[in-house]
Amino acid sequence: MKILKTIFVPLAILPLNNLVSAQKKDSIPKNVVAFITDKFPQTRDLNVEFTQLMPYKFSPQLRSENLPENKIKNFQQINASTNIYFIKGQKWMLSSNLNYKFTHINPENEISIFPGQQYREQDFHYHSESLSLTHFSKVFNKLAVFSATASVDGSDQHFERFRGMLTASVVLKATANTKMSVGLALMIDPSIQIPVLPVFTYEHTFSNEWVADIILPRKILMRKNIFQSGRLSLGAELNDSSFYLYPDENRYEYRQIEINSGAAYEHTLGENLIGTLKIGLRAAPRSRIFEKRETFNNFIFEANTKPALYFNIGISYNPFTKLKNN
Repeated sequence: MKILKTIFVPLAILPLNNLVSAQKKDSIPKNVVAFITDKFPQTRDLNVEFTQLMPYKFSPQLRSENLPENKIKNFQQINASTNIYFIKGQKWMLSSNLNYKFTHINPENEISIFPGQQYREQDFHYHSESLSLTHFSKVFNKLAVFSATASVDGSDQHFERFRGMLTASVVLKATANTKMSVGLALMIDPSIQIPVLPVFTYEHTFSNEWVADIILPRKILMRKNIFQSGRLSLGAELNDSSFYLYPDENRYEYRQIEINSGAAYEHTLGENLIGTLKIGLRAAPRSRIFEKRETFNNFIFEANTKPALYFNIGISYNPFTKLKNN
């Protein structure tokens, strides 16, 4: 599939969302602050999540040879991330993102991928760090956002990949009810196939208070505030799981694209905390292992997995969160 490159898109479109969440006549730093202080901000200052998948079957293939069908009895993940924003002025913003993901996998039968290596119950550690510089300008009298991001990732043993990304976005519409933008993201990463990706964002509030929240190709959601301090979301989001393997002198990467479809409920817990509960169905169209120096298409191992039910619970700390409704 060609959607692998979208793993890094959320970092690129963050500054654009900051701007279109406020009115056009406000100053840029004020718009950014308004987005960060939203009751349910798109990104969280500090976020911790736990995900549990129900057992699911998968069909593995090693070097184009089909292997017997297997089953994952237990799949768990813990993800922790933090976002830090440094506002430098009317036209510049500096931001950073730190992320850590722990993955526990327990297959029903041993998986033999490398000579002398048998994978049964395993724990994997993955981390990534990025720094983004954003510039706000005007193009044809439209607000434009240009961003450059440098990132590095790795495991508990080594730093691995260094990546870069350049983005350009133009705000086409920014009213009280509708925000819309288009842009391009250029990925600098030898492991991806197509380095250029179009980006489209759209947010619209309907008369019944439901809100369409679309960031293509990352997510398509319908949201609505319920009760006094809650929000319900229905739809689908794109995610990924990635970690590194060290069976011999070479280094390998496991990469899996995931589509999570279902429902999410968020609830404010006091001034600065937000609790989140998600349930639904996870589909993983492609799960592959390839040498680090190769691309996602030049894989040695592939698994076609069956969809699985998932459960996710999380909590985030946002010191700038408002108590009032949007």
